[in-house]
Amino acid sequence: MASKGKPARATLVDVGVKNTRPLTQPPPLPFLAAQLCSSFIRPLSLSLSLSLPSNASSAGAPNLSSTSKLFSFSNPIKTLKPLRPKHPPPIQSVLQWNRKPQLAGETPRVVVITSGKGGVGKTTTTANVGLSLARLGFSVVAIDADVGLRNLDLLLGLENRVNYTVVEVLNGDCRLDQALVRDKRWSNFELLCISKPRSKLPIGFGGKALVWLVDALKSRQEGSPDFIIIDCPAGIDAGFITAITPANEAVLVTTPDITSLRDADRVIGLLECDGIRDIKMIVNRVRTDMIKGEDMMSVLDVQEMLGLALLGLIPEDSEVIRSTNRGYPLVLNKPPTLAGLAFEQAAWRLVEQDSMKAVMMEEEPKKRGFFSLFGG
Repeated sequence: MASKGKPARATLVDVGVKNTRPLTQPPPLPFLAAQLCSSFIRPLSLSLSLSLPSNASSAGAPNLSSTSKLFSFSNPIKTLKPLRPKHPPPIQSVLQWNRKPQLAGETPRVVVITSGKGGVGKTTTTANVGLSLARLGFSVVAIDADVGLRNLDLLLGLENRVNYTVVEVLNGDCRLDQALVRDKRWSNFELLCISKPRSKLPIGFGGKALVWLVDALKSRQEGSPDFIIIDCPAGIDAGFITAITPANEAVLVTTPDITSLRDADRVIGLLECDGIRDIKMIVNRVRTDMIKGEDMMSVLDVQEMLGLALLGLIPEDSEVIRSTNRGYPLVLNKPPTLAGLAFEQAAWRLVEQDSMKAVMMEEEPKKRGFFSLFGG
């Protein structure tokens, strides 16, 4: 009861707390902490005690009542740790370039790279596609069948290592393995030249001699190569007939101009007459700015005119001249160029006997606003 002289004040009394404090004064921090802990600990202790078995008491200790078990903290609480695997599973990538392409067809595959017209990029294609195949893990033998005007050794940087040619092999002056020049950068790539510069072939050399050479490469002791790529000379004379004789598939290199297309169409007829039905096409030196300005035929137009499967599309690149002068193919450049990446993709499709499809994309006309009338 409050005294008569002083006004009555309400007091807050908590169960289990002996001292009382008036409501007009804020409770101290230890009091709030005790209240907060009691509100969390009591339900937790209740749930833990209900999950304990009835014989959870220690040996020799008196049995506690059910009420004491509800608020007992004598049993240690074990925390469960999440199970972690000792070795994390390996990350599997779904990128196409992280796998090796599947070789299609019977090996060795004899591929001739031809065009009919000179200067369209046959030798450049042979060097870059051949080294791309070697980088993919396939054994490659590149044969320069251009008699007297060989250039494949220059593009590969192997001109100082060519000591013997096929002519010396046929004459019995050396063995076949001595005429093969192995690339130091990729040991599974080898170069074989028909003759030395400014030299003439013997009269008896022809398609049968090149067929014998290919058969000798198939049956050598080191094993048959996966690919035999023949760099065909320009034109459709005897050198062209000799180069295409042992081949069973062809890659036609052309540029999007009418002179190259007319020669390519003539070459397609000669290849089909020789029995080569697997013919694919690489369109070289493509300039998108000229195609947009309608100054150059598009790849779709070229494909419709020749009617061949498209193996690759090589854009115009100034790095081609630099790599040719250095004897360092485009596909080995770091960072890679657009033309080098295009050659690698063409080599990938050649392995799996795949092709790409040209698609015509129409751009929406730009909307002309009011200020365009004043040149804005």
